[in-house]
Amino acid sequence: MRHRYPPPPSLEELGLVPPGAAAGRRRSGDDLPKMKKFRFQLLAGWIADRFPPCTVADVGGGKGLLAHLLGQAGFQAEVVDPVDQPLPPRYRDLASGRRVRLDEATVARRRVPFGPALGRRYDLLVALHAHGSNLAVLDTVAEAGNSCVVLPCCVVDEPAAPGPGQNWFTWLTDHARGLGLEPEPFALNFRGQHVGFAVRGDRPAG
Repeated sequence: MRHRYPPPPSLEELGLVPPGAAAGRRRSGDDLPKMKKFRFQLLAGWIADRFPPCTVADVGGGKGLLAHLLGQAGFQAEVVDPVDQPLPPRYRDLASGRRVRLDEATVARRRVPFGPALGRRYDLLVALHAHGSNLAVLDTVAEAGNSCVVLPCCVVDEPAAPGPGQNWFTWLTDHARGLGLEPEPFALNFRGQHVGFAVRGDRPAG
């Protein structure tokens, strides 16, 4: 299915403060220009700041850099993706500015499609552009009481989708509320689809 839906709501519409420098002050943090290439580093840091170390499924995790970064932060993270891909050879550590080589690094993988039977094993489900799995992630959280972090992109391979002219992000959060969940919107400082939502269940505790 082609990407033909309106863009997600603005940060103002979601009740989030848009990045912007205050007059006369040096820009820092969220006020910096968007960091296009560092979405995995930014998301891993956001998760580590808001959730205790726990078991994590990186749904549709691709090369596995997000799972690797979460592992470095103390999480037990693995990729759930039927397509096997190697880790990238290097990435930039945002704290130090250094390039970190991953020559010998590996991440745990399950080379299967995501589904609720598998998802309930994890405390936290992370879906960063997880084509075809967004609804399954929400169904899992509603049934199992775990948590999720979702940055929805397109509706490729989803079992249901909004009608023409409806916004996918809003439709998906409305679907979450219909399941009895309470999605909390957030935005990260990278280009592209940088708006997501989290649902906090009974797991992980703490």
